Amino acid sequence: MFTGIVTAIGTIRRLTPIGAGQDMRVAIATPPGWLEGVAIGASICCSGCCLTVVAQEGDVFEVEISAETLSRTTLGQWREGSRINLERSLRMGDEMGGHVVSGHVDGVAEVLSITPENGSHRWAFQLPPGLARFVAEKGSITIDGVSLTVNAVEGATFGVNLIPHTTEVTALGGLAPGARVNIEIDMLARYVARLREFNA
Repeated sequence: MFTGIVTAIGTIRRLTPIGAGQDMRVAIATPPGWLEGVAIGASICCSGCCLTVVAQEGDVFEVEISAETLSRTTLGQWREGSRINLERSLRMGDEMGGHVVSGHVDGVAEVLSITPENGSHRWAFQLPPGLARFVAEKGSITIDGVSLTVNAVEGATFGVNLIPHTTEVTALGGLAPGARVNIEIDMLARYVARLREFNA
């Protein structure tokens, strides 16, 4: 489990096709010391997607990504040099600074616009079909692994405000309209919707 509070920006060092070219093994470089204590088999949230560490040396770790994950997330767009958001998994007693995040991507959204609004910027996103019913004003949402508050919803479009600090310490600052991002809906919304299906 994660909180959606990004603690480092990683850089894609190497991508190697595996599994007859359908899957991918990826080497990710991290800031010095960030991997201290990370064991093989540990989970790391990589731009919103929970991945398993299969190798680690110095400040670089490797993960393997299945064709299923590549087809349902933005991970298939990674290239050498791509910057990605990283968060290590929660430990008992860690501060819950964002909200409960599983690292299971629900869909891919598109950045529609980025507009200055006072001291922040309002970002508008277009949701994929079927996810709009899970997004509520003032609810939580995870965008490329970053926990954010929804400030507006209209149909399949929603908006969030990003303060300068967020764009400086995450890879979101490098995005522009037209970019695609991984979305994880709030876990509470998922279960409420499921319960309503049985009570209808």
